Amino acid sequence: MRIAHYMQDIDFTRGGPPRAVIDQVATMHARGHQAGLLTTNVRDVPASWLNGTPDQPEVVQLPAVRGSFGRHSSEGIAGVREAVARFDILHMHGVWEPANLQVAAVCRRLNIPYVVSLRGMLDDWSMDQSSLRKRIFLAIGGRRYLEQAAAVHCTADAELEQSRKWFPRGTGVVVPNLIDLEPYTDAPDPASALSTWPEIAESPFTVLFLSRIQVKKGIEHLIDAIALLRERGHQDVRVIIAGTGDDDYVAAMRARIKAAGVADQFTWTGHVGGDLKNSLYAACDVFALPTSQENFGFVFFESLASGTPVVTTDLVDTRHEIERSGGGVIIPQDANRFAEAIVSFVSGERDGATMGAAGRTWTLHNLDTSKVAAEFEAVYESRVGDRSSDSGTNRRI
Repeated sequence: MRIAHYMQDIDFTRGGPPRAVIDQVATMHARGHQAGLLTTNVRDVPASWLNGTPDQPEVVQLPAVRGSFGRHSSEGIAGVREAVARFDILHMHGVWEPANLQVAAVCRRLNIPYVVSLRGMLDDWSMDQSSLRKRIFLAIGGRRYLEQAAAVHCTADAELEQSRKWFPRGTGVVVPNLIDLEPYTDAPDPASALSTWPEIAESPFTVLFLSRIQVKKGIEHLIDAIALLRERGHQDVRVIIAGTGDDDYVAAMRARIKAAGVADQFTWTGHVGGDLKNSLYAACDVFALPTSQENFGFVFFESLASGTPVVTTDLVDTRHEIERSGGGVIIPQDANRFAEAIVSFVSGERDGATMGAAGRTWTLHNLDTSKVAAEFEAVYESRVGDRSSDSGTNRRI
């Protein structure tokens, strides 16, 4: 098949979705498909793809969107039209970009089916943010964009359950994100992280928070949990904060830690990536993310693939999968509950090593790249040549 993906910005600082797009394009190319990528921002597109050689995925760099509404110019639309016509199907990512509506309109005019990945944008929590603006957007074109898609892709059953009410006449499918598990074929070695941050080895128990530092991620609940643990005599629990965020918000969280009297228990690493990130997962005892919403959450499955158990909230779309893995603890977004969960590992009530091993086995099997890629291929194949089949249905691949 000839499969193209469209995402406005391929910029990994924006979180997991751009990385998911790169992984999907690379995987489909490796499986023998003609794979392409349309984007206005090639910041994190692999350099080898930008050379235009036939043995690499095709990259079409479009002009930047413009205006207060972020729309494609006539030149940009001409580029979209020329590129899309060379493919059998276009996989689009995101909901709220006005330019996406323009690209979808081009596909409809050319009779090219398109798939839309929601990326958690229609989850209940997400829809509560700037709710009126989003409802207006859906009313003036967003709902049509979704309902005329060949398929609306969700990464978990819980996402489809929350989202389907916003595209009632559309077709929903559930397929997990593609994740590159090759770096986890052998369990990551903690040595690099222990060398970089020796305080991890010096601490009897270490909790890792690895994510963007923003309001949605709920780091304040983890800070308050550590303060509660200190009051209860567990002052040796160390927390590694790996990530970056808005300067003002980071400063507020640092102040919260200082006010709670637990600053000596926290290490701030800044952004950590690549092999060092995987080493850091392996070096810590538990990965904790008290998030308000998460669509797929690459970090959960990276941690599980590294053999480190996960503690997160019941607000995560993949909560059922994390719990089924045997390597996860799912709890309400509450500081006391996070404190209790951490203590259960410290005390041995929960066996972190056994849970980590179970989570790793589950992840390597259930998120195997070839298995997930085949599920996406099944979606594409069923839509190419017959957009109207399955209209108005929801099904799990």
